[in-house]
Amino acid sequence: MPDRWPVPVNDAPRCSRGGGEDVGCRADAVLLDAYSRAVTAVVDAVAPAVVSLAVTGGRDGGAVSGSGSGVVLTPDGHVLTNSHVVTGARAVEVRMNDGATRTGDVIGNDPSTDLAVVWTRGGRMPCLALEETPPLKPGQLAIAIGNPYGYDASVSTGVISALGRVLRGVDGRLIDNVIQHTAPLNPGNSGGALLDSHGRLIGINTAIVAPAQAIGFAIPATTARVVLAQILAFGRVRRAHLGIAGRVRRLDRRLVRTLGLPADSAVEVAEVTAGGPAAGAGLRTGDYILAADGTATPGMDALFRVLSGAVPDGILQLDILRRTTRLTISLALREAPGVAGAAS
Repeated sequence: MPDRWPVPVNDAPRCSRGGGEDVGCRADAVLLDAYSRAVTAVVDAVAPAVVSLAVTGGRDGGAVSGSGSGVVLTPDGHVLTNSHVVTGARAVEVRMNDGATRTGDVIGNDPSTDLAVVWTRGGRMPCLALEETPPLKPGQLAIAIGNPYGYDASVSTGVISALGRVLRGVDGRLIDNVIQHTAPLNPGNSGGALLDSHGRLIGINTAIVAPAQAIGFAIPATTARVVLAQILAFGRVRRAHLGIAGRVRRLDRRLVRTLGLPADSAVEVAEVTAGGPAAGAGLRTGDYILAADGTATPGMDALFRVLSGAVPDGILQLDILRRTTRLTISLALREAPGVAGAAS
């Protein structure tokens, strides 16, 4: 009999068909039982706060019906889900874990993070606190609860595969710090909960790689916390904008070396919106934005990242190249008037 328990994998004897007691088999049983207890405890605690959404309208506002999942985050019925689940919705029916249904209204939609908030009528609901969690680590247990193909409160498990993945939102902006995991997802899981072994919300499931197996993605809870707070406060997510249309351009190598430029490409200002922040700061068509607040901007994605962390009404320092002269411009940011496309 080994002197330590449970038995390490390398020391555990293989299960046999003999009649004697098998320490390896007992060790496996103990580990599996502990795993099962952890998962079932999470499901018992959290499943009542995961709801099914039946959407009438669809992305183009037509008569197409769709479905998805959502997580109730406040006792008065605020449900967090994916933007792509409810975009264009004319009506949302929210079905709870006990079979009861309620009518929901989309009160905020943020395609840039693929998150939206639905508010339901009808009084208090079981909810899941959006609390701070310890830093995530690849390999840790991940539990998904959602409503794939309309099967309410379906549970799947896996591990976190990687952190810091990047997805592109429907408006062209990048969604940073996305969680990749192996808990199997199917259509209808969108907007459902991704949880750790303590039942804490770590992400909102959003996408899969269709041809692959066990490659799922979730918007992190840290992003969800910011989006929820802004939607509840303002009815939208407030983002700063420059008031330009830009494109990526390569820079002359001799100029890069001579001036010590931070990258060999930059965002060229293709158009300046009249009356916008860039126009007020004196930015011109043909200027190259080399860096914003000290961060190099070799492309639009880098510029979007800086703007995502900027505060409307704040000041942004732009390092620009005008012909062969390097300048610094202070720009007073304002809130973006709508969903951004090619413009910043």
